[in-house]
Amino acid sequence: MLSARDQVIRTTLTIVAVLIFGFLAHLTIFGQVQHFVLQQQLTNSLRAELAQGTAPVSEGTVDQVLLEAGAPVALIDIPSIGVHEVVVEGTDSGTLRAGPGHRRDTVLPGQAGYSVIMGRAAAYGGPFARLQELRPGQQFTVITGQGRQEFAVLGVRYAGDPMPAPLGAGKSRLVLETARGPAFVPSGIARVDAELVSETKPAGVRATTFVTLPAVDRELATDTRTVWALVFALQFLLVVELAAVWAYRRVGLRKTWTVFLPVVTVGGLFVADQVVRLLPNLL
Repeated sequence: MLSARDQVIRTTLTIVAVLIFGFLAHLTIFGQVQHFVLQQQLTNSLRAELAQGTAPVSEGTVDQVLLEAGAPVALIDIPSIGVHEVVVEGTDSGTLRAGPGHRRDTVLPGQAGYSVIMGRAAAYGGPFARLQELRPGQQFTVITGQGRQEFAVLGVRYAGDPMPAPLGAGKSRLVLETARGPAFVPSGIARVDAELVSETKPAGVRATTFVTLPAVDRELATDTRTVWALVFALQFLLVVELAAVWAYRRVGLRKTWTVFLPVVTVGGLFVADQVVRLLPNLL
Protein backbone atom coordinates (compact mmCIF):
# COMPACT_ATOMS: atom_id res chain seq x y z
CA MET A 1 0.00 0.00 0.00
CA LEU A 2 1.27 3.47 -0.89
CA SER A 3 2.41 5.76 1.88
CA ALA A 4 0.51 8.99 2.59
CA ARG A 5 3.31 10.95 0.91
CA ASP A 6 3.15 8.80 -2.23
CA GLN A 7 -0.63 9.13 -2.33
CA VAL A 8 -0.41 12.92 -2.20
CA ILE A 9 2.22 12.97 -4.95
CA ARG A 10 0.21 10.67 -7.20
CA THR A 11 -3.00 12.61 -6.64
CA THR A 12 -1.21 15.91 -7.28
CA LEU A 13 0.30 14.63 -10.54
CA THR A 14 -3.10 13.35 -11.62
CA ILE A 15 -4.73 16.73 -10.99
CA VAL A 16 -1.90 18.53 -12.81
CA ALA A 17 -2.39 16.19 -15.77
CA VAL A 18 -6.12 16.91 -15.73
CA LEU A 19 -5.42 20.66 -15.67
CA ILE A 20 -3.06 20.42 -18.65
CA PHE A 21 -5.54 18.27 -20.56
CA GLY A 22 -8.39 20.63 -19.66
CA PHE A 23 -6.40 23.64 -20.86
CA LEU A 24 -5.51 22.06 -24.20
CA ALA A 25 -9.00 20.68 -24.67
CA HIS A 26 -10.53 24.07 -23.89
CA LEU A 27 -8.43 25.82 -26.52
CA THR A 28 -9.23 23.22 -29.16
CA ILE A 29 -12.20 20.88 -28.75
CA PHE A 30 -14.41 22.53 -26.12
CA GLY A 31 -13.54 26.02 -27.34
CA GLN A 32 -14.66 25.17 -30.87
CA VAL A 33 -17.94 23.71 -29.60
CA GLN A 34 -18.56 26.72 -27.35
CA HIS A 35 -17.91 29.08 -30.25
CA PHE A 36 -20.34 27.19 -32.49
CA VAL A 37 -23.11 27.19 -29.88
CA LEU A 38 -22.66 30.88 -29.07
CA GLN A 39 -22.69 31.80 -32.77
CA GLN A 40 -25.98 29.97 -33.23
CA GLN A 41 -27.51 31.87 -30.31
CA LEU A 42 -26.12 35.19 -31.54
CA THR A 43 -27.41 34.56 -35.06
CA ASN A 44 -30.92 34.00 -33.75
CA SER A 45 -30.77 37.16 -31.63
CA LEU A 46 -29.40 39.34 -34.43
CA ARG A 47 -31.92 38.06 -36.96
CA ALA A 48 -34.76 38.89 -34.58
CA GLU A 49 -33.38 42.40 -33.95
CA LEU A 50 -32.88 43.05 -37.67
CA ALA A 51 -36.44 41.91 -38.40
CA GLN A 52 -37.83 44.15 -35.66
CA GLY A 53 -35.62 47.11 -36.60
CA THR A 54 -33.99 47.18 -33.16
CA ALA A 55 -30.44 46.16 -34.11
CA PRO A 56 -27.94 48.66 -32.63
CA VAL A 57 -26.61 51.53 -34.77
CA SER A 58 -24.64 53.18 -31.95
CA GLU A 59 -23.06 52.15 -28.66
CA GLY A 60 -26.49 52.03 -27.09
CA THR A 61 -29.68 50.04 -27.59
CA VAL A 62 -32.94 51.49 -28.93
CA ASP A 63 -33.74 52.26 -25.26
CA GLN A 64 -30.51 54.30 -24.97
CA VAL A 65 -28.89 51.73 -22.69
CA LEU A 66 -25.17 51.05 -23.17
CA LEU A 67 -24.65 47.81 -25.07
CA GLU A 68 -23.35 44.97 -22.94
CA ALA A 69 -20.16 43.17 -23.92
CA GLY A 70 -21.11 40.25 -26.14
CA ALA A 71 -24.24 41.83 -27.63
CA PRO A 72 -24.59 41.09 -31.38
CA VAL A 73 -24.05 44.16 -33.60
CA ALA A 74 -23.30 42.88 -37.12
CA LEU A 75 -22.87 39.92 -39.43
CA ILE A 76 -19.63 39.75 -41.42
CA ASP A 77 -19.45 37.56 -44.50
CA ILE A 78 -16.10 37.02 -46.31
CA PRO A 79 -16.69 34.08 -48.69
CA SER A 80 -13.12 33.98 -50.03
CA ILE A 81 -11.76 32.88 -46.64
CA GLY A 82 -14.83 31.11 -45.29
CA VAL A 83 -15.87 33.72 -42.72
CA HIS A 84 -19.56 33.97 -41.81
CA GLU A 85 -19.70 35.27 -38.25
CA VAL A 86 -21.87 37.37 -35.99
CA VAL A 87 -19.84 40.28 -34.63
CA VAL A 88 -20.31 41.16 -30.96
CA GLU A 89 -19.72 44.37 -29.06
CA GLY A 90 -16.45 44.37 -27.11
CA THR A 91 -12.99 42.95 -27.66
CA ASP A 92 -11.73 41.61 -24.32
CA SER A 93 -10.47 38.03 -24.12
CA GLY A 94 -13.69 36.63 -22.68
CA THR A 95 -15.94 38.36 -25.21
CA LEU A 96 -13.91 37.22 -28.23
CA ARG A 97 -14.67 33.62 -27.35
CA ALA A 98 -18.10 34.13 -28.92
CA GLY A 99 -16.79 35.50 -32.22
CA PRO A 100 -15.22 38.60 -33.77
CA GLY A 101 -15.62 41.72 -31.67
CA HIS A 102 -16.27 45.35 -32.55
CA ARG A 103 -13.98 47.79 -30.76
CA ARG A 104 -16.18 50.14 -28.75
CA ASP A 105 -14.27 53.34 -29.50
CA THR A 106 -14.88 53.05 -33.26
CA VAL A 107 -18.00 53.47 -35.38
CA LEU A 108 -19.96 50.51 -36.68
CA PRO A 109 -18.98 49.14 -40.12
CA GLY A 110 -20.34 51.32 -42.92
CA GLN A 111 -20.65 54.46 -40.82
CA ALA A 112 -18.59 57.56 -41.54
CA GLY A 113 -15.18 57.12 -39.92
CA TYR A 114 -13.02 54.21 -38.88
CA SER A 115 -14.39 50.88 -37.64
CA VAL A 116 -12.30 48.10 -36.10
CA ILE A 117 -13.27 44.42 -35.80
CA MET A 118 -10.94 42.05 -33.94
CA GLY A 119 -11.03 38.26 -34.16
CA ARG A 120 -9.10 35.26 -32.87
CA ALA A 121 -6.58 33.53 -35.12
CA ALA A 122 -6.68 30.02 -33.61
CA ALA A 123 -8.69 29.44 -30.43
CA TYR A 124 -12.50 29.35 -30.20
CA GLY A 125 -13.14 28.68 -33.86
CA GLY A 126 -10.29 30.92 -35.05
CA PRO A 127 -12.69 32.99 -37.20
CA PHE A 128 -9.88 35.20 -38.56
CA ALA A 129 -7.35 32.39 -39.07
CA ARG A 130 -7.17 33.06 -42.82
CA LEU A 131 -7.42 36.83 -42.67
CA GLN A 132 -3.94 37.33 -44.11
CA GLU A 133 -4.98 35.52 -47.30
CA LEU A 134 -7.12 38.47 -48.38
CA ARG A 135 -5.88 40.35 -51.44
CA PRO A 136 -6.49 43.91 -52.67
CA GLY A 137 -9.76 44.26 -54.52
CA GLN A 138 -11.54 41.31 -52.91
CA GLN A 139 -14.98 42.28 -51.65
CA PHE A 140 -17.04 41.24 -48.65
CA THR A 141 -20.15 42.38 -46.82
CA VAL A 142 -21.18 43.39 -43.32
CA ILE A 143 -24.84 43.56 -42.32
CA THR A 144 -25.75 45.98 -39.52
CA GLY A 145 -28.89 47.67 -38.28
CA GLN A 146 -28.40 50.14 -41.15
CA GLY A 147 -28.45 47.50 -43.85
CA ARG A 148 -25.94 45.72 -46.06
CA GLN A 149 -22.49 47.34 -46.31
CA GLU A 150 -20.07 46.46 -49.13
CA PHE A 151 -16.30 46.65 -48.62
CA ALA A 152 -13.27 46.22 -50.88
CA VAL A 153 -9.91 45.13 -49.45
CA LEU A 154 -7.08 47.65 -49.70
CA GLY A 155 -4.40 45.31 -48.40
CA VAL A 156 -2.80 43.53 -45.46
CA ARG A 157 -0.30 45.33 -43.25
CA TYR A 158 1.91 44.53 -40.29
CA ALA A 159 3.86 46.57 -37.75
CA GLY A 160 6.09 49.04 -39.57
CA ASP A 161 4.14 48.95 -42.85
CA PRO A 162 2.88 52.28 -44.22
CA MET A 163 -0.67 53.28 -43.41
CA PRO A 164 -3.24 53.67 -46.20
CA ALA A 165 -4.09 57.19 -47.36
CA PRO A 166 -6.00 59.23 -44.76
CA LEU A 167 -9.75 58.81 -44.79
CA GLY A 168 -11.63 61.55 -46.61
CA ALA A 169 -14.59 63.42 -45.15
CA GLY A 170 -17.77 61.35 -45.14
CA LYS A 171 -15.90 58.15 -46.03
CA SER A 172 -15.83 54.85 -44.16
CA ARG A 173 -13.05 52.35 -43.58
CA LEU A 174 -13.05 49.00 -41.82
CA VAL A 175 -9.94 47.49 -40.21
CA LEU A 176 -9.92 43.76 -39.45
CA GLU A 177 -7.35 42.63 -36.88
CA THR A 178 -6.00 39.30 -35.67
CA ALA A 179 -2.82 37.73 -34.30
CA ARG A 180 0.15 37.18 -36.58
CA GLY A 181 2.42 34.14 -36.30
CA PRO A 182 2.05 30.40 -35.63
CA ALA A 183 -1.19 29.18 -34.05
CA PHE A 184 -1.30 29.91 -30.30
CA VAL A 185 2.09 31.70 -30.50
CA PRO A 186 1.28 35.28 -31.55
CA SER A 187 4.22 37.37 -32.72
CA GLY A 188 2.34 40.53 -33.62
CA ILE A 189 -0.82 41.90 -35.20
CA ALA A 190 -2.06 41.49 -38.77
CA ARG A 191 -4.43 44.16 -40.09
CA VAL A 192 -6.58 44.19 -43.20
CA ASP A 193 -7.78 47.60 -44.37
CA ALA A 194 -10.98 47.76 -46.40
CA GLU A 195 -12.88 50.72 -47.84
CA LEU A 196 -16.63 51.05 -48.08
CA VAL A 197 -17.84 50.90 -51.67
CA SER A 198 -21.54 51.26 -50.88
CA GLU A 199 -23.36 54.25 -49.41
CA THR A 200 -21.87 55.69 -46.21
CA LYS A 201 -24.19 55.64 -43.20
CA PRO A 202 -24.33 58.29 -40.44
CA ALA A 203 -22.34 57.43 -37.34
CA GLY A 204 -24.18 56.71 -34.11
CA VAL A 205 -23.37 58.22 -30.73
CA ARG A 206 -20.47 56.56 -28.91
CA ALA A 207 -19.64 57.04 -25.24
CA THR A 208 -16.28 55.25 -25.41
CA THR A 209 -13.26 57.03 -26.87
CA PHE A 210 -9.73 55.85 -27.62
CA VAL A 211 -8.61 57.39 -24.32
CA THR A 212 -11.32 55.72 -22.23
CA LEU A 213 -11.17 52.32 -23.97
CA PRO A 214 -10.25 49.76 -21.26
CA ALA A 215 -6.82 48.17 -21.63
CA VAL A 216 -8.42 44.70 -21.78
CA ASP A 217 -10.10 45.67 -25.07
CA ARG A 218 -6.90 46.54 -26.91
CA GLU A 219 -4.97 44.29 -29.29
CA LEU A 220 -3.24 41.23 -27.72
CA ALA A 221 -4.49 42.29 -24.28
CA THR A 222 -5.07 39.88 -21.41
CA ASP A 223 -7.87 40.02 -18.85
CA THR A 224 -7.09 39.63 -15.16
CA ARG A 225 -10.43 40.89 -13.86
CA THR A 226 -11.59 37.36 -12.96
CA VAL A 227 -8.29 36.10 -11.57
CA TRP A 228 -10.09 35.76 -8.23
CA ALA A 229 -12.19 32.98 -9.82
CA LEU A 230 -8.99 31.19 -10.86
CA VAL A 231 -7.66 31.39 -7.30
CA PHE A 232 -10.97 30.04 -5.99
CA ALA A 233 -10.91 27.18 -8.51
CA LEU A 234 -7.36 26.21 -7.57
CA GLN A 235 -8.30 26.23 -3.89
CA PHE A 236 -11.27 24.03 -4.73
CA LEU A 237 -8.98 21.52 -6.49
CA LEU A 238 -6.65 21.52 -3.48
CA VAL A 239 -9.57 20.59 -1.22
CA VAL A 240 -10.60 17.89 -3.69
CA GLU A 241 -7.06 16.50 -3.64
CA LEU A 242 -6.99 16.26 0.15
CA ALA A 243 -10.45 14.67 0.17
CA ALA A 244 -9.38 12.16 -2.47
CA VAL A 245 -6.34 11.11 -0.44
CA TRP A 246 -8.54 10.66 2.64
CA ALA A 247 -11.10 8.64 0.65
CA TYR A 248 -8.40 6.47 -0.88
CA ARG A 249 -7.19 5.40 2.56
CA ARG A 250 -10.75 4.63 3.62
CA VAL A 251 -12.47 3.02 0.60
CA GLY A 252 -9.71 2.25 -1.93
CA LEU A 253 -8.64 3.52 -5.33
CA ARG A 254 -11.55 2.39 -7.51
CA LYS A 255 -14.34 3.89 -5.43
CA THR A 256 -12.35 7.06 -4.81
CA TRP A 257 -11.80 7.86 -8.48
CA THR A 258 -15.33 6.83 -9.41
CA VAL A 259 -16.48 9.71 -7.22
CA PHE A 260 -13.67 12.21 -7.61
CA LEU A 261 -12.66 11.95 -11.27
CA PRO A 262 -15.79 13.77 -12.57
CA VAL A 263 -15.32 16.44 -9.89
CA VAL A 264 -11.65 16.92 -10.81
CA THR A 265 -12.52 17.05 -14.53
CA VAL A 266 -15.16 19.74 -14.06
CA GLY A 267 -12.82 21.70 -11.80
CA GLY A 268 -10.01 21.35 -14.34
CA LEU A 269 -12.18 22.68 -17.16
CA PHE A 270 -13.23 25.65 -15.03
CA VAL A 271 -9.60 26.42 -14.24
CA ALA A 272 -8.76 26.14 -17.95
CA ASP A 273 -11.57 28.55 -18.80
CA GLN A 274 -10.14 31.13 -16.41
CA VAL A 275 -6.57 30.61 -17.63
CA VAL A 276 -7.68 31.26 -21.23
CA ARG A 277 -8.82 34.72 -20.15
CA LEU A 278 -5.22 35.46 -19.18
CA LEU A 279 -4.05 34.74 -22.73
CA PRO A 280 -3.91 37.41 -25.47
CA ASN A 281 -7.39 38.16 -26.82
CA LEU A 282 -6.39 37.63 -30.47
CA LEU A 283 -4.88 34.18 -29.85
